[in-house]
Amino acid sequence: MATYKETVGTAVTNYAGNNPGVVEGELWYDSTNKDFKYQYPAITTSGSWASAGTLNQARSNITGAGIISSSVAFGGQVGATLYANTELYNGAWTEVNNLNTARYAMGGNGISTSALGYGGNKVPSPGSTDTESWNGTNWTAVNVMNTSRSYAGGAGADNTSALVIGGDAPSPSNAVESWNGSNWTAVNSLNTARSQARGTGTQTAALAYAGNTPPVTAATEIWNGTNWTNVNDMNTARSSVGGAGPNTAALAFGGYNGTARVGNTEIWNGTNWSEDADLATARNNLGGDGATNTAALAFGGEAPPQSNATEAWTGPNQPIGAWATITAMNTARYAAAAAGATGTASIVFGGAVGPSSSYTANTELWNGSNWTEVNNLDVARNQFAGFGTSTSAIAAGGNTYPGPVVSSTELWNGTNWTEVNTFTSARRLMPGAGADSTSGIIAGGLGPPTYAITESWNGTNWSETGDLNASRYQNAMFGIATAALTFGGDDTPDATVTELFNGTNWTEVSNLNTGIKSAAAAGYNSSTSGLKIGGAAPGAATANTEEWNGASWTEIANLNTARGDLTGSGTTSSAVSGGADPASTVAEEWSGSSTVTKVLTD
Repeated sequence: MATYKETVGTAVTNYAGNNPGVVEGELWYDSTNKDFKYQYPAITTSGSWASAGTLNQARSNITGAGIISSSVAFGGQVGATLYANTELYNGAWTEVNNLNTARYAMGGNGISTSALGYGGNKVPSPGSTDTESWNGTNWTAVNVMNTSRSYAGGAGADNTSALVIGGDAPSPSNAVESWNGSNWTAVNSLNTARSQARGTGTQTAALAYAGNTPPVTAATEIWNGTNWTNVNDMNTARSSVGGAGPNTAALAFGGYNGTARVGNTEIWNGTNWSEDADLATARNNLGGDGATNTAALAFGGEAPPQSNATEAWTGPNQPIGAWATITAMNTARYAAAAAGATGTASIVFGGAVGPSSSYTANTELWNGSNWTEVNNLDVARNQFAGFGTSTSAIAAGGNTYPGPVVSSTELWNGTNWTEVNTFTSARRLMPGAGADSTSGIIAGGLGPPTYAITESWNGTNWSETGDLNASRYQNAMFGIATAALTFGGDDTPDATVTELFNGTNWTEVSNLNTGIKSAAAAGYNSSTSGLKIGGAAPGAATANTEEWNGASWTEIANLNTARGDLTGSGTTSSAVSGGADPASTVAEEWSGSSTVTKVLTD
């Protein structure tokens, strides 16, 4: 019989306690507790849906294309009213140029900048051969299909390649056509004629599932570019589902089971369907899109009545992150600022150091193991904005002791701080976001008054740009000068409000789950992926952490120590947070993944 070392390649090590040096599945002996142990990654066991804003126009039989953070929705109906409306999604829905022809129950495919819509019902007669191509700005009528139809499935990467699958023509059809960017060509038919089926995938590798034959069906067929092959059925037979993903990793959600609207979600792994978490709102005739079965959007549909709700899907088997308490900072502080691209390379600077509200200019560098004091700010301050990296950062505004509130700016070059040009409106309690010392923004703050002003830094000067929709201070923010996200705050009607900046304007997007002020943020170089860390909600400090995925916020693992007026820097995979009110040296490091230690039993 082979030994453990012969099988695995390593001997069983002896270690007092949990062994931080082992790899996944490696066995060791815990000499303290007299146990054999191994560890493996901690992952989620099921997916979840989260609220992700609302369409501007509620409707059913809506068509969509794109991914979770960038989608396009078009067409639809409310009773006898047909819509040509088109909306783009980037965390919030925005009305853009309409289809040329109002209709509903179209097939569609593509991405938010290159999509195709075809068929559907329009006035005065059902069914259509019309095809329109979307270039990210406008719809253009192109060559029509060979077979008039509605309630068809669609698949394809963009507006140059597509499949239209089945549909009502006018009875349930098995006809399939392929689009090459110019013309439609009939190709081999489905095995099961059906309408209200869902199609996902590409022109040469697609999946067709669900539908109405009648009755409703669970039948699934896979397309290899030439032929359709029957594969394993869905668990729940239904029609008019939403869907997402390629033909090896698809998602089905919602629909009508023949007697009722359902919220059922099923995941396709290339072989079988498995049931997972339901939509919050059961509905059919909804829109849906997404690149994979782990990240998708569901929107619109009939609940009834017609819905404008959007939900964002996060699939199972996601890494479970965790906070770990690390070496304490050298200087206890609160209301400081931080900058850093990762959780292992960050600086913390300034802040208040005690109950007397005296302020510090102290700067500390975190290298993943230790905090080291480096050269101080020129001006001691607190309640100010900071952004950048551990070698290239900006400190802007804030309180000086014993006053006043300032608009002064300092630039960090990795060694020293240097005073540079001031911004327009002196203020404090505002956040900053930016890639480095050459580019960033500050938004909101308190003068008084409470500000909605946003100012942009270009490495030399500040200039005013689009205001926030809601004035606020003690908000948090991550991102860069042209793509940032701010959330929470004080002196605002709703401390859950989140706004997305595109370099010119702010748009309200999906709210935080818990209203917050004095929180920290970590989302270096991104407006589609970041963390909300701690804060006060309301009044008392919280350990709550939420993660933004470009569409919605999800509550994740808490800090070990509840705190407000703390700092944050890094990303969703690696971040660091320090300080708290009252002044504290506590620091914690975030890892986007963690492990589970398993004890072998007798």
